[in-house]
Amino acid sequence: MQAVLGIFGFFLAGLATIMLVPAIADPSHAVPFLETAWLTFFVAGTLYFATRGQSFDIAPRQAYLLTSGAWILLPLFAAIPFTSYGMSLTDAVFESVSGITTTGSTVLSGLDRAPHSLLIWRALLQWIGGIGIIVTSIAILPLLNVGGMQLFRTESSDRSEKELPRATMLAGATLWVYLGLSIACAFSYLAAGMTGFDAVTHAMTTVSSGGYSTHDASLGFFNSDTIDWIATIFMLSGGIPFVFYIRVLRGKSLRSVQVETLLILLTLAIILLTFWLVHKADFAPFHAFTLVTVSVVSIVTTTGFAASDYTTWGSFAVVIFLALTFMGGCTGSTAGGLKTMRIIVALKTIRLEIHKLIYPHGVFSETYENKKLSPDVMRSVGIFIFVFMASLIGLTLILEILGLDFETSLSGAATAICNVGPGIGDIIGPAGNFSSLPSAAKWALSLGMILGRLEFLTLFVMFSPTYWRW
Repeated sequence: MQAVLGIFGFFLAGLATIMLVPAIADPSHAVPFLETAWLTFFVAGTLYFATRGQSFDIAPRQAYLLTSGAWILLPLFAAIPFTSYGMSLTDAVFESVSGITTTGSTVLSGLDRAPHSLLIWRALLQWIGGIGIIVTSIAILPLLNVGGMQLFRTESSDRSEKELPRATMLAGATLWVYLGLSIACAFSYLAAGMTGFDAVTHAMTTVSSGGYSTHDASLGFFNSDTIDWIATIFMLSGGIPFVFYIRVLRGKSLRSVQVETLLILLTLAIILLTFWLVHKADFAPFHAFTLVTVSVVSIVTTTGFAASDYTTWGSFAVVIFLALTFMGGCTGSTAGGLKTMRIIVALKTIRLEIHKLIYPHGVFSETYENKKLSPDVMRSVGIFIFVFMASLIGLTLILEILGLDFETSLSGAATAICNVGPGIGDIIGPAGNFSSLPSAAKWALSLGMILGRLEFLTLFVMFSPTYWRW
């Protein structure tokens, strides 16, 4: 337990250091960040001295507490600066949780006139949340056997199967790739006509699959096909496994079942919706293709940028986008949702069961990335999907009890659990935000965002009395 508290102190010290960035960038609004940084440093120092001399070795049992606690503790401290801008505690926590989980749902309006310090802080939260998500998914969740993530263990008895020999090296390489993509995205936006401020903030929220913008109209503010295509490329880059980039940079194979499947599904959705807009809504072909591509990639990678209000494209398009909300990007990326890996494994499991029904005495197996799928992995994926759907239904019912209509409740629950951002409908759709929701609904959605980001079981295990019998 003391080791976990010590690591919490380390995380808080890092957060406090990052709080100095908006203070330096916008000195006229530095006080809230300097005060919060001092408070956060104080708590971090207290935890450090209270656990000084303790080993930081973490057992798998403690990793559940470390992971869940970090994703709850950090948003609470990160929310404090928001309260200095007139936001209630509920709204501040909602905005902070949405930022760190890279969900992108917001209660703020008037972003075009907001102080730069506030906008920088929102972008920074999503950027640090993005790298935190990647490291969690490739270094921690595989060790906890959550949702089939054991497929991606970085430690193996066969060294040839490791992308890098140690998890720390993998995390370091991932950070450099993440930083490189962010810089490339910022320069691309700058070349396309964004101001330096907009380019940097949007780059941080694009690669992280976050979706926070510095304008109420999001990407639609710029009214530029070039910017839309740049956003599409880098949103997609965030939705691809970062281990894939490392493998490519080390000269290994470009083949990836996840990436190939994701691209195929994206292509099918884009073609279908483009034809719909051209023939049913009378859009110009290239304009329709651009709007559809950026919108589909934004939703599937769970970024949530809005180049256009797709809810005005007709009921068919709305149903498609609602379905895409659940899909998500690849495992080991910044994206949320079910993830492409689990969809593949679930389909393979169904096919395996059908073969067994037809040939009861046959011996069958399925593979993933040229490796045999174990029953343990297929069971874990099945449990994850069940818990995912149960959580979605439960959160939808809670929102309905709190007085929201069915459309807002269902899409709100989906966008929170899948960490997407915008929902469906006039209230929380691409043209709206979450400010008008009751406070209780915002707290429920905040919990849903954390639940989805932690892959459900990582947090649910904390509610088991058995877990606390050390």
